Amino acid sequence: MSGALPSGSPGTITFAEGLVRFHSAEGVHACPPGDAPWTWDARRGWWVAEAQHYPKLQIQLNEDPGQNGILDEVPKWKEVHFSKLELPPLHSYQSAAIAAWKAAGHRGVLALPTGSGKTVVALSIMAEAGCSTLVVVPLLALMHQWWERIRQHLGYEAGVIGDRQFCYRPICVTTYESACLRMERLGALFKLIVFDECHHLPGRVRGDAARLCAAPWRLGLTATPDLPAGRSEEVGALIGPVCYRLAVADLEGDTLAEYEVQKLSVDLTTDERARYDELGRLIRDYIAERRRDDPKFEWQDLQSAEVKDARARAVVRAQRERQAIEDRAEGKLEVLEHLLGKHPQIPTLIFTGSNRMARTVALRFLIPCLLDHCGKSERRDILGGLRERRYHAVVANQVFDEGLDFPSAKVAVVLGGQSSPRQAQQRLGRILRPAHGQTAILYEVFCRDTGEVQRSRARRHTDAYARSRHSRILRR
Repeated sequence: MSGALPSGSPGTITFAEGLVRFHSAEGVHACPPGDAPWTWDARRGWWVAEAQHYPKLQIQLNEDPGQNGILDEVPKWKEVHFSKLELPPLHSYQSAAIAAWKAAGHRGVLALPTGSGKTVVALSIMAEAGCSTLVVVPLLALMHQWWERIRQHLGYEAGVIGDRQFCYRPICVTTYESACLRMERLGALFKLIVFDECHHLPGRVRGDAARLCAAPWRLGLTATPDLPAGRSEEVGALIGPVCYRLAVADLEGDTLAEYEVQKLSVDLTTDERARYDELGRLIRDYIAERRRDDPKFEWQDLQSAEVKDARARAVVRAQRERQAIEDRAEGKLEVLEHLLGKHPQIPTLIFTGSNRMARTVALRFLIPCLLDHCGKSERRDILGGLRERRYHAVVANQVFDEGLDFPSAKVAVVLGGQSSPRQAQQRLGRILRPAHGQTAILYEVFCRDTGEVQRSRARRHTDAYARSRHSRILRR
């Protein structure tokens, strides 16, 4: 139920449970302010709307003289004074990005390549705004990294909401999971909300981090703004449009390190190939049989079929085993051994397609393994050890995919992963921060004549992989 602008009925607007509420002594007969999608709550006797509509409502209340009788009690944010400001000088494109965000009404997404200093841009905005701010990130490791950056550059010990902690301060860092769970309580406490890696925001659950928040100033940061149909529009509605955008090629050799991508294809062993092909025949035979009865049957239909069909469950297990053969192929480990020996003095990041492969690599080469369930102290030791060069290499599944900074790492080895160009670009970005003129190298190792070939081709659909070189590795 929507309401038109009122004729001047006095009332009060408050925040509770992720909603803005309009209460008037006239009850349902009072016309709610603004053009927010108000709904009448007959049980409690007031009008309600999701808190994300508050910024527009606030503007309408301030601009329309007829709203003078309405008391706005939503904002609970505060001014913040930082004890120091030690930010590096901004590059011209960083200043332009900030100006574009301001021109867009302090709302919008900055799409800048990984390694281009998105965090510095956000910290500069926070320093100038001087107001209560919530920073939302996808990973616990990234949350702690943001906490350290805020302390280092702004002299402020931020609150932490997440990782079994709930310490509120006017400047806070949290994860997407904690934000969407707690925004019903936190939504009126911050004037500025920063969504780092904001391509994670869309969705019925995570989107609540923005929908239930009243913050009028919203900043999204991402290196990969291109999302599936509908998702980009959702980000635009929750944060604002992409107001500034640069590609890797725009900054390579200047702000970002020069780089090259080498694709290395390996063969399965005789035993691996025999089992891989056997599983493939099992899968193809089942799909062909099902399509004789139902020509529209697709692989996705197995998800519902396996509930009742034992053969369908066997086919799903076969597909998982095929992926495991691709992921943990012996040829990949042989190539990794060669690459680690080729770059003995350069910190190296190793990306796998599964936790099991990450552990296999860690045990075989005696290097630290960082997984998403690692404890805080273990995570701190591994990340610090790589930065301080106590560790030559670190292996992970997906922990390195988002936002973590490793300025000294200039070699990455991808042994498996998703087909998405977004993940490919994020992984390349981990080694693009400039360091004494070094050229960064990303090696992508995949198994020839397997499903990994198609996934590798899909990852090329990004400007970051445009100059890939392919080499075939023969088994010894």
